[in-house]
Amino acid sequence: MTTKFTNDHEWARQEGDIITVGITDFAQSQLGEVVFVELPDVGREVSQGEEAAVVESVKAAGEVKAPVAGTVIEVNEALADEPEQVNEDPAGKGWFYKIKPSDDSQYAALMDEDSYQSMIADLA
Repeated sequence: MTTKFTNDHEWARQEGDIITVGITDFAQSQLGEVVFVELPDVGREVSQGEEAAVVESVKAAGEVKAPVAGTVIEVNEALADEPEQVNEDPAGKGWFYKIKPSDDSQYAALMDEDSYQSMIADLA
């Protein structure tokens, strides 16, 4: 199970032919206390880089973009009642949605962990 990253601070974890998507620990720390999450509809087709979900904190609202094109097959319903999971466990229980990709090459082209860590080190 490999985790990849986008320039917009989403993580994508492929398990079989499904990709789980969330925001990185860096992103949640920049947002502050998450108070609301708007998830995509199951069955929605998304393009790579398209806004698929919205996350709102006490400080700001942000887009959660699709790291790959495909179809949303599941959303994390628990975030409706417990948006704080995004802060508490962004790479685990705080995931946003799962997508069945339409183009496997898009996932392969995302950043690996070392590249992502180098990118955020430049932002600090």
